[in-house]
Amino acid sequence: MKILALDSSGLTASVAVIEDENLMGEYTMNYKKTHSQTLLPMLDELAKMIELDLQSIDAIAVAGGPGSFTGLRIGSATAKGLGLALDKPIVHVPTVDGLAYNLWGHKDFVCPLMDARRNQTYTGLYEFTADGMNILVESCAVGIEEILEKINEYGRPVVFLGDGVPVFRAIIEEKCRVPYSYAPAHLNRQRAGAVGVLGMEYYKQGKYQSAAEHKPDYLRLSQAERERAEKEKNAKPEVRVMTIEDGAAVAEMEHQSFSDAWSEKAVLETLRQPTALCLVAEKAGRRVGYLLAYQAADEIEIARVAVVEEVKRQGVGTALMKKLQKEGTQRKAGKILLDVREKNYTAQAFYEKTGFKKDGVRKSFYTEPEEDAVLMSMQISG
Repeated sequence: MKILALDSSGLTASVAVIEDENLMGEYTMNYKKTHSQTLLPMLDELAKMIELDLQSIDAIAVAGGPGSFTGLRIGSATAKGLGLALDKPIVHVPTVDGLAYNLWGHKDFVCPLMDARRNQTYTGLYEFTADGMNILVESCAVGIEEILEKINEYGRPVVFLGDGVPVFRAIIEEKCRVPYSYAPAHLNRQRAGAVGVLGMEYYKQGKYQSAAEHKPDYLRLSQAERERAEKEKNAKPEVRVMTIEDGAAVAEMEHQSFSDAWSEKAVLETLRQPTALCLVAEKAGRRVGYLLAYQAADEIEIARVAVVEEVKRQGVGTALMKKLQKEGTQRKAGKILLDVREKNYTAQAFYEKTGFKKDGVRKSFYTEPEEDAVLMSMQISG
């Protein structure tokens, strides 16, 4: 059996090929490059080095989450694309399970820690016995102190690994009341070899899916995130003019909202255009929506607008439109234009509610899938 394995769920990018009980090759990089730049070239280089015919693989194992949203999206999109092209199944390996598998056979409990920001960690708790890897605490997103309390309750020595170790080291040293150690450098980050070996076990157990079915697992909201969501829900939307510092966050919202998402580079290039009018909406200090538009003479045309799913119907879209009208009036614009998919009835209803009227239809304007565009406009002065 031959498994192609991918892991781009964190700071490290890694590609490996496992054949039966042999690691045929592994390419791992933890450097200042984005996974979109490295993952496919790494796969191509590895395939050349081991003379791999991709058609010969039986399945593709991918670290499917939790982890970095962008990293998971890149890894899953790569696995999905290969799976569809090669007609091969996908084995979804939870990221922290694969990370724990680096320390196969370790005598102590194994606790992977991935930095999830705001004192949160993607983690789990594992032990290895003669029967294999036992999961004591399943993959979860919790506060660092919560997982340390669990470890203290078990009262067993533990080894920590992952990019969360340097982030939480001081808290570990203060709060962990059992003997602990840290994995060495060659084992303390994600490795596709471990994902591949574990993926092979899952495949043999029938734990795989079609490429069409595969999607990454971002995990449910943690308690802290649920509290933040409640705070955001009660907060008033604040809209301001976008700055360069907003580029990465807007690009991430793009990828959450659109199949033809703009890259961060494209967003920043738009922002730098002298005719651009770009806005960002925040709730409780978090960016939750944006609007990108251009002005030509006395008309402003909306190019992109989106609100993150969890704060929809909380006034963010309306606040963006009101701010656009105000900015347009200051720029002496008389009309705002936009187009929307013909079957996107929800968006059309929202635009009509905010003052837009339907002007006509542009045939086959959209692709993937092909669809007509409804043209709408709103007068803002005169």
